[in-house]
Amino acid sequence: MGVGTKTLLLQFASFAILFLLARIGLIYFTDLSGIWLPLVAAIIATILAPQFKVFKTDKGDKICVRWIFLKGVKVLN
Repeated sequence: MGVGTKTLLLQFASFAILFLLARIGLIYFTDLSGIWLPLVAAIIATILAPQFKVFKTDKGDKICVRWIFLKGVKVLN
């Protein structure tokens, strides 16, 4: 599995987990229904999900993470 594929899977998994948590939270704490419930959950998950990027360096490809709860960029490998 390539580094780009790993990055894409990490991005999807983080969004999916935050989407489900936001949706469950919205079900319990709001009266949203219909299309509004998944729409608001998707917006919340998009804002809160970390961003994973691949950078090519001399030593190989590096996966970096940027998130609103972290200062700067963190290198994963």
